[in-house]
Amino acid sequence: MTAVEPQPGLADRVLGGWLGRIAGNMLGKPVEQGEVWTRERIDRYLRRTGALPLTDYLPEPPTESEGLALRPEWRTCVRGRVHGSCRDDDVDYAILGLVLLETHGFAFTTEQVGDLWLTRLPYLQTFTAERVAYRNLANGLRPPLTATYDNPYQEWIGALIRADIHGWTSPGAPRRAASLARRDAVLSHTGNGVYGAMWAAALISAAFTAPAVRHAVDEALTVIPAGSRLARTVRRVASLHDAGLAWEDTLTTLAEETAGLGWIHTVPNAAVLTAGLLYGAGDFSRTIALTVRGGLDTDSNGATAGSVAGVLCGAAAVPAQWKDPLEDTVRSAVFGFDGVRISELAERTLRLARTEA
Repeated sequence: MTAVEPQPGLADRVLGGWLGRIAGNMLGKPVEQGEVWTRERIDRYLRRTGALPLTDYLPEPPTESEGLALRPEWRTCVRGRVHGSCRDDDVDYAILGLVLLETHGFAFTTEQVGDLWLTRLPYLQTFTAERVAYRNLANGLRPPLTATYDNPYQEWIGALIRADIHGWTSPGAPRRAASLARRDAVLSHTGNGVYGAMWAAALISAAFTAPAVRHAVDEALTVIPAGSRLARTVRRVASLHDAGLAWEDTLTTLAEETAGLGWIHTVPNAAVLTAGLLYGAGDFSRTIALTVRGGLDTDSNGATAGSVAGVLCGAAAVPAQWKDPLEDTVRSAVFGFDGVRISELAERTLRLARTEA
Protein backbone atom coordinates (compact mmCIF):
# COMPACT_ATOMS: atom_id res chain seq x y z
CA MET A 1 0.00 0.00 0.00
CA THR A 2 1.39 3.42 -0.99
CA ALA A 3 1.55 6.04 1.74
CA VAL A 4 -0.47 9.17 1.04
CA GLU A 5 1.40 12.42 1.58
CA PRO A 6 -0.43 14.69 4.04
CA GLN A 7 -1.78 17.91 2.59
CA PRO A 8 0.18 20.98 3.71
CA GLY A 9 -1.52 23.19 6.26
CA LEU A 10 -2.26 26.89 5.87
CA ALA A 11 1.00 28.03 7.51
CA ASP A 12 3.06 25.79 5.25
CA ARG A 13 1.21 26.97 2.14
CA VAL A 14 1.65 30.66 3.01
CA LEU A 15 5.36 30.16 3.60
CA GLY A 16 5.49 28.17 0.37
CA GLY A 17 3.99 31.14 -1.46
CA TRP A 18 6.63 33.53 -0.12
CA LEU A 19 9.50 31.13 -0.80
CA GLY A 20 8.17 30.37 -4.27
CA ARG A 21 7.78 34.03 -5.17
CA ILE A 22 11.30 34.89 -4.06
CA ALA A 23 12.95 31.82 -5.63
CA GLY A 24 11.12 32.29 -8.94
CA ASN A 25 12.07 35.95 -8.99
CA MET A 26 15.73 35.12 -8.36
CA LEU A 27 15.71 32.48 -11.09
CA GLY A 28 14.41 34.90 -13.70
CA LYS A 29 16.31 38.01 -12.64
CA PRO A 30 19.54 37.55 -14.66
CA VAL A 31 17.65 37.26 -17.97
CA GLU A 32 14.98 39.91 -17.31
CA GLN A 33 15.06 41.78 -20.59
CA GLY A 34 12.60 40.29 -23.00
CA GLU A 35 13.80 41.91 -26.20
CA VAL A 36 17.34 40.63 -25.53
CA TRP A 37 16.76 37.34 -23.69
CA THR A 38 14.31 35.62 -25.96
CA ARG A 39 13.09 32.09 -25.26
CA GLU A 40 15.56 30.77 -27.84
CA ARG A 41 18.50 32.67 -26.37
CA ILE A 42 17.72 31.54 -22.82
CA ASP A 43 17.73 27.91 -23.93
CA ARG A 44 20.99 28.39 -25.87
CA TYR A 45 22.55 29.75 -22.68
CA LEU A 46 21.28 26.78 -20.69
CA ARG A 47 22.61 24.28 -23.25
CA ARG A 48 26.04 25.95 -23.30
CA THR A 49 26.24 25.70 -19.54
CA GLY A 50 24.88 22.14 -19.32
CA ALA A 51 21.81 23.31 -17.40
CA LEU A 52 19.00 21.63 -19.33
CA PRO A 53 16.78 20.36 -17.84
CA LEU A 54 16.78 23.40 -15.55
CA THR A 55 16.42 22.27 -11.93
CA ASP A 56 18.36 24.95 -10.05
CA TYR A 57 19.26 28.64 -10.29
CA LEU A 58 20.95 29.73 -13.50
CA PRO A 59 24.61 28.78 -13.82
CA GLU A 60 27.31 31.43 -14.08
CA PRO A 61 27.92 32.82 -17.57
CA PRO A 62 30.55 30.79 -19.47
CA THR A 63 32.13 33.87 -21.09
CA GLU A 64 32.63 37.51 -20.16
CA SER A 65 30.52 38.67 -23.11
CA GLU A 66 27.56 36.57 -21.99
CA GLY A 67 27.98 37.93 -18.49
CA LEU A 68 27.72 41.46 -19.87
CA ALA A 69 24.43 40.53 -21.57
CA LEU A 70 22.87 39.48 -18.26
CA ARG A 71 21.43 41.97 -15.82
CA PRO A 72 24.14 43.20 -13.43
CA GLU A 73 22.35 41.54 -10.51
CA TRP A 74 23.34 38.11 -11.89
CA ARG A 75 26.29 38.00 -9.49
CA THR A 76 23.90 37.49 -6.57
CA CYS A 77 21.32 35.36 -8.40
CA VAL A 78 23.24 32.46 -9.96
CA ARG A 79 24.15 29.07 -8.53
CA GLY A 80 26.67 29.21 -5.73
CA ARG A 81 26.33 32.98 -5.34
CA VAL A 82 22.86 33.20 -3.79
CA HIS A 83 23.04 34.31 -0.16
CA GLY A 84 19.59 35.66 0.61
CA SER A 85 17.42 37.32 -2.00
CA CYS A 86 18.56 40.37 -3.94
CA ARG A 87 16.31 43.44 -3.89
CA ASP A 88 13.58 43.50 -6.52
CA ASP A 89 10.25 45.25 -7.02
CA ASP A 90 8.50 41.90 -7.43
CA VAL A 91 9.24 41.24 -3.76
CA ASP A 92 9.05 44.86 -2.56
CA TYR A 93 5.39 45.09 -3.57
CA ALA A 94 4.50 41.89 -1.70
CA ILE A 95 6.05 43.42 1.42
CA LEU A 96 4.32 46.75 0.80
CA GLY A 97 1.00 44.95 0.40
CA LEU A 98 1.55 43.24 3.73
CA VAL A 99 2.19 46.62 5.38
CA LEU A 100 -0.96 47.98 3.70
CA LEU A 101 -3.18 45.26 5.16
CA GLU A 102 -1.55 45.44 8.59
CA THR A 103 -1.95 49.23 8.68
CA HIS A 104 -5.36 49.76 7.11
CA GLY A 105 -7.01 46.34 7.17
CA PHE A 106 -9.00 44.75 4.38
CA ALA A 107 -11.17 47.84 3.97
CA PHE A 108 -8.21 49.86 2.69
CA THR A 109 -8.81 52.49 0.02
CA THR A 110 -6.91 53.09 -3.20
CA GLU A 111 -5.85 56.46 -1.79
CA GLN A 112 -4.25 54.68 1.17
CA VAL A 113 -2.26 52.49 -1.24
CA GLY A 114 -0.86 55.66 -2.78
CA ASP A 115 -0.09 57.25 0.59
CA LEU A 116 1.86 54.15 1.58
CA TRP A 117 3.93 54.28 -1.59
CA LEU A 118 4.87 57.89 -0.90
CA THR A 119 5.97 57.16 2.66
CA ARG A 120 7.59 53.70 2.38
CA LEU A 121 8.80 53.21 -1.21
CA PRO A 122 11.66 55.15 -2.89
CA TYR A 123 10.60 56.80 -6.14
CA LEU A 124 13.60 55.44 -8.09
CA GLN A 125 12.61 51.88 -7.16
CA THR A 126 9.36 52.23 -9.10
CA PHE A 127 9.04 51.60 -12.83
CA THR A 128 6.66 52.12 -15.77
CA ALA A 129 3.04 52.54 -14.59
CA GLU A 130 4.01 52.64 -10.92
CA ARG A 131 6.48 55.47 -11.49
CA VAL A 132 3.89 57.43 -13.45
CA ALA A 133 1.31 56.92 -10.69
CA TYR A 134 3.87 57.89 -8.03
CA ARG A 135 4.70 61.10 -9.91
CA ASN A 136 1.01 61.87 -10.35
CA LEU A 137 0.43 61.35 -6.63
CA ALA A 138 3.31 63.67 -5.77
CA ASN A 139 1.80 66.27 -8.10
CA GLY A 140 -1.51 66.12 -6.24
CA LEU A 141 -3.59 63.92 -8.53
CA ARG A 142 -5.94 61.35 -7.01
CA PRO A 143 -7.16 57.98 -8.27
CA PRO A 144 -8.31 57.18 -10.92
CA LEU A 145 -6.41 60.05 -12.58
CA THR A 146 -3.17 58.67 -11.13
CA ALA A 147 -3.60 55.70 -13.48
CA THR A 148 -4.70 57.53 -16.61
CA TYR A 149 -2.84 60.84 -16.75
CA ASP A 150 0.20 60.68 -19.05
CA ASN A 151 0.49 56.91 -18.54
CA PRO A 152 1.30 54.75 -21.59
CA TYR A 153 1.83 51.68 -19.36
CA GLN A 154 -1.71 51.18 -18.11
CA GLU A 155 -1.96 47.54 -19.25
CA TRP A 156 1.57 46.49 -18.36
CA ILE A 157 2.40 43.86 -15.74
CA GLY A 158 3.02 46.09 -12.69
CA ALA A 159 -0.33 45.61 -10.99
CA LEU A 160 -0.17 41.84 -11.49
CA ILE A 161 3.10 41.61 -9.55
CA ARG A 162 1.46 43.41 -6.60
CA ALA A 163 -1.38 40.89 -6.28
CA ASP A 164 0.13 37.99 -4.32
CA ILE A 165 -0.59 39.35 -0.86
CA HIS A 166 -4.29 39.51 -1.67
CA GLY A 167 -4.28 35.85 -2.69
CA TRP A 168 -2.24 34.72 0.32
CA THR A 169 -4.57 36.48 2.75
CA SER A 170 -7.75 35.21 1.07
CA PRO A 171 -7.06 31.45 0.95
CA GLY A 172 -9.76 29.64 -1.00
CA ALA A 173 -11.70 32.88 -1.62
CA PRO A 174 -10.67 33.96 -5.13
CA ARG A 175 -13.43 36.52 -5.65
CA ARG A 176 -12.51 38.29 -2.44
CA ALA A 177 -8.84 38.21 -3.42
CA ALA A 178 -9.67 39.68 -6.83
CA SER A 179 -11.71 42.48 -5.25
CA LEU A 180 -8.80 43.48 -3.01
CA ALA A 181 -6.34 43.32 -5.90
CA ARG A 182 -8.58 45.51 -8.04
CA ARG A 183 -8.69 48.21 -5.34
CA ASP A 184 -4.90 48.19 -5.29
CA ALA A 185 -4.43 47.99 -9.08
CA VAL A 186 -6.58 50.96 -10.12
CA LEU A 187 -4.04 53.33 -8.57
CA SER A 188 -1.80 52.76 -11.60
CA HIS A 189 -3.54 50.58 -14.19
CA THR A 190 -6.66 50.15 -16.32
CA GLY A 191 -8.18 47.43 -18.51
CA ASN A 192 -6.11 44.26 -18.84
CA GLY A 193 -3.60 45.72 -16.40
CA VAL A 194 -6.25 45.62 -13.67
CA TYR A 195 -7.66 42.29 -14.86
CA GLY A 196 -4.16 40.82 -14.61
CA ALA A 197 -3.95 41.73 -10.93
CA MET A 198 -7.42 40.32 -10.25
CA TRP A 199 -6.59 37.12 -12.13
CA ALA A 200 -3.27 36.59 -10.34
CA ALA A 201 -4.77 37.19 -6.88
CA ALA A 202 -7.60 34.76 -7.63
CA LEU A 203 -5.15 32.20 -9.04
CA ILE A 204 -3.07 32.25 -5.85
CA SER A 205 -6.15 32.20 -3.63
CA ALA A 206 -7.61 29.24 -5.53
CA ALA A 207 -4.31 27.34 -5.24
CA PHE A 208 -4.89 26.93 -1.49
CA THR A 209 -7.83 24.59 -2.08
CA ALA A 210 -7.49 23.43 -5.70
CA PRO A 211 -6.87 19.70 -6.18
CA ALA A 212 -4.61 20.52 -9.16
CA VAL A 213 -3.20 23.59 -10.86
CA ARG A 214 -5.71 23.40 -13.75
CA HIS A 215 -8.55 23.90 -11.28
CA ALA A 216 -6.90 27.08 -9.98
CA VAL A 217 -6.40 28.38 -13.53
CA ASP A 218 -10.06 27.75 -14.37
CA GLU A 219 -11.28 29.31 -11.13
CA ALA A 220 -9.20 32.44 -11.67
CA LEU A 221 -10.79 32.99 -15.07
CA THR A 222 -14.19 33.45 -13.42
CA VAL A 223 -13.20 36.77 -11.78
CA ILE A 224 -12.35 38.70 -14.97
CA PRO A 225 -14.51 39.59 -18.00
CA ALA A 226 -14.79 36.56 -20.27
CA GLY A 227 -14.42 38.72 -23.37
CA SER A 228 -11.26 40.50 -22.21
CA ARG A 229 -8.09 39.86 -24.16
CA LEU A 230 -6.50 38.48 -21.01
CA ALA A 231 -9.24 35.87 -20.51
CA ARG A 232 -9.20 34.89 -24.16
CA THR A 233 -5.42 34.45 -24.07
CA VAL A 234 -5.46 32.29 -20.94
CA ARG A 235 -8.22 30.11 -22.42
CA ARG A 236 -6.21 29.80 -25.64
CA VAL A 237 -3.18 28.49 -23.76
CA ALA A 238 -5.37 26.01 -21.88
CA SER A 239 -6.98 24.77 -25.11
CA LEU A 240 -3.62 24.19 -26.79
CA HIS A 241 -2.40 22.35 -23.69
CA ASP A 242 -5.53 20.22 -23.71
CA ALA A 243 -5.00 19.44 -27.39
CA GLY A 244 -1.60 17.94 -26.58
CA LEU A 245 0.53 20.62 -28.22
CA ALA A 246 4.10 20.75 -26.96
CA TRP A 247 5.04 23.59 -24.58
CA GLU A 248 7.36 25.16 -27.16
CA ASP A 249 4.68 25.10 -29.87
CA THR A 250 2.09 26.59 -27.55
CA LEU A 251 4.37 29.52 -26.74
CA THR A 252 5.25 30.01 -30.41
CA THR A 253 1.55 30.18 -31.26
CA LEU A 254 0.80 32.64 -28.49
CA ALA A 255 3.80 34.80 -29.36
CA GLU A 256 2.40 35.17 -32.86
CA GLU A 257 -1.09 35.94 -31.57
CA THR A 258 0.09 38.58 -29.09
CA ALA A 259 2.79 40.11 -31.30
CA GLY A 260 3.16 43.86 -30.95
CA LEU A 261 2.10 44.18 -27.32
CA GLY A 262 5.64 44.33 -25.96
CA TRP A 263 7.51 42.19 -23.45
CA ILE A 264 6.14 43.89 -20.32
CA HIS A 265 2.45 43.91 -21.33
CA THR A 266 0.15 41.84 -19.11
CA VAL A 267 -1.36 39.68 -21.87
CA PRO A 268 1.70 37.96 -23.43
CA ASN A 269 3.20 37.49 -19.97
CA ALA A 270 0.00 35.85 -18.77
CA ALA A 271 0.35 33.43 -21.69
CA VAL A 272 3.89 32.48 -20.63
CA LEU A 273 2.80 32.17 -17.01
CA THR A 274 -0.25 30.03 -17.81
CA ALA A 275 1.84 27.72 -19.98
CA GLY A 276 4.42 27.34 -17.22
CA LEU A 277 1.73 26.43 -14.72
CA LEU A 278 -0.15 23.97 -16.93
CA TYR A 279 2.87 22.22 -18.43
CA GLY A 280 4.59 22.28 -15.02
CA ALA A 281 1.61 20.30 -13.71
CA GLY A 282 2.17 21.18 -10.05
CA ASP A 283 5.87 20.24 -9.95
CA PHE A 284 7.62 23.21 -8.33
CA SER A 285 10.95 23.05 -10.17
CA ARG A 286 9.42 22.30 -13.56
CA THR A 287 6.85 25.09 -13.16
CA ILE A 288 9.29 27.92 -12.43
CA ALA A 289 11.85 26.56 -14.91
CA LEU A 290 9.38 26.45 -17.81
CA THR A 291 7.99 29.85 -16.89
CA VAL A 292 11.39 31.53 -16.87
CA ARG A 293 12.49 29.70 -20.01
CA GLY A 294 9.38 31.19 -21.66
CA GLY A 295 11.06 34.59 -21.73
CA LEU A 296 9.50 38.10 -21.62
CA ASP A 297 9.34 39.49 -18.05
CA THR A 298 11.17 36.49 -16.64
CA ASP A 299 11.59 37.56 -13.02
CA SER A 300 7.98 38.70 -12.63
CA ASN A 301 6.57 35.59 -14.27
CA GLY A 302 8.93 33.33 -12.33
CA ALA A 303 7.84 35.01 -9.12
CA THR A 304 4.12 34.57 -9.74
CA ALA A 305 4.54 30.99 -10.96
CA GLY A 306 6.63 30.23 -7.89
CA SER A 307 3.98 31.72 -5.64
CA VAL A 308 1.24 29.55 -7.14
CA ALA A 309 3.41 26.40 -7.13
CA GLY A 310 4.60 27.12 -3.59
CA VAL A 311 1.06 27.46 -2.30
CA LEU A 312 0.03 24.26 -4.09
CA CYS A 313 2.85 22.14 -2.66
CA GLY A 314 3.66 23.94 0.61
CA ALA A 315 7.05 25.11 1.89
CA ALA A 316 8.15 21.68 3.10
CA ALA A 317 7.91 20.35 -0.46
CA VAL A 318 9.85 23.21 -2.11
CA PRO A 319 13.16 21.57 -3.09
CA ALA A 320 16.15 22.52 -0.98
CA GLN A 321 18.18 23.91 -3.90
CA TRP A 322 15.64 26.71 -4.22
CA LYS A 323 14.94 27.65 -0.61
CA ASP A 324 18.16 26.93 1.28
CA PRO A 325 20.32 29.54 -0.52
CA LEU A 326 17.73 32.21 0.36
CA GLU A 327 18.93 31.90 3.97
CA ASP A 328 15.53 33.10 5.22
CA THR A 329 16.54 36.66 4.29
CA VAL A 330 15.14 39.34 1.98
CA ARG A 331 16.76 42.53 0.73
CA SER A 332 14.13 45.21 0.24
CA ALA A 333 13.81 48.89 -0.66
CA VAL A 334 10.66 49.20 1.47
CA PHE A 335 11.66 51.38 4.40
CA GLY A 336 12.18 49.32 7.54
CA PHE A 337 12.26 45.92 5.82
CA ASP A 338 15.75 45.46 4.44
CA GLY A 339 17.11 42.19 5.82
CA VAL A 340 13.73 40.95 7.05
CA ARG A 341 13.25 37.20 7.54
CA ILE A 342 11.09 35.35 5.03
CA SER A 343 9.65 33.34 7.91
CA GLU A 344 8.60 36.56 9.65
CA LEU A 345 6.85 37.83 6.53
CA ALA A 346 5.02 34.50 6.25
CA GLU A 347 3.99 34.56 9.92
CA ARG A 348 2.60 38.08 9.57
CA THR A 349 0.76 37.08 6.40
CA LEU A 350 -0.64 34.02 8.16
CA ARG A 351 -2.08 36.16 10.96
CA LEU A 352 -3.97 38.22 8.38
CA ALA A 353 -5.17 35.12 6.56
CA ARG A 354 -6.46 33.58 9.80
CA THR A 355 -8.18 36.81 10.76
CA GLU A 356 -10.33 36.54 7.65
CA ALA A 357 -10.64 32.74 7.52
